[in-house]
Amino acid sequence: MFRKDRTLILEKFNLKGKIALVTGSSRGLGAAIALALAEAGANVAVHGSSQPPTATQKQVAKAGVDSIALAGDVGDASVCARLVQETIGHFGTIDILVNNAGIIRRAPAVEHSEEDWKAVIDVNLSSVFRLTQHAGRHMLSKGYGKIINIASLLSFQGGILVPSYAAAKGGVGQLTKAFANEWASKGVNVNAIAPGYFATDNTEALQKNPERSRQILERIPAGRWGDPGDLGGAAVFLASAASDYVHGHILVVDGGWINR
Repeated sequence: MFRKDRTLILEKFNLKGKIALVTGSSRGLGAAIALALAEAGANVAVHGSSQPPTATQKQVAKAGVDSIALAGDVGDASVCARLVQETIGHFGTIDILVNNAGIIRRAPAVEHSEEDWKAVIDVNLSSVFRLTQHAGRHMLSKGYGKIINIASLLSFQGGILVPSYAAAKGGVGQLTKAFANEWASKGVNVNAIAPGYFATDNTEALQKNPERSRQILERIPAGRWGDPGDLGGAAVFLASAASDYVHGHILVVDGGWINR
């Protein structure tokens, strides 16, 4: 049976006029996602932890959309509230939230410090809860919104030498499902993307370790590390009307790693 709404499928991916906030978008995956959303037509608030990511903002502006550059440590609860407020203050609303900001601390579990544990949980997990709450209140009031959390393969696996990161990303996966269960009937989609091994600053230590880099590449059926631009299509899909019936899903983009 065909839908009564016969909107052309490519039009469903159009984000023209939508307003997005992408945290952690000064470089890497966040910058690539911000640019992809802009190229699909969204106006974008980009964010950096220590300073506004003006370089990303310039790239976004080349897509012909409006943009602002924000800054602040999302490990701070007050910053999470402020970022949403500033986005709404500039654009008048928020339609899309991408919770991408994240850090990683590597150490054997027995040596993993309390300070590192708290820092990673605050930035990678607590900020997702807080930002989703703040943006979600606005989205729920108008009956529309798209929230995309950046999970990880370590939402499913334990990893090596990164206990706090694995715990946080496991939590991100569960938060995605928990929010989706409550908000799916209210017009707000909450989903996640789980990137595999991408060539970014976060994986620099792995890329520079000949043995680990070889082991990783041998397990990726695609035969290469991911490029940040490889996430663009998944982000636009989950931010657009094309995913209106997708709720609580964790979309793996990993070159086939998890199949092995």
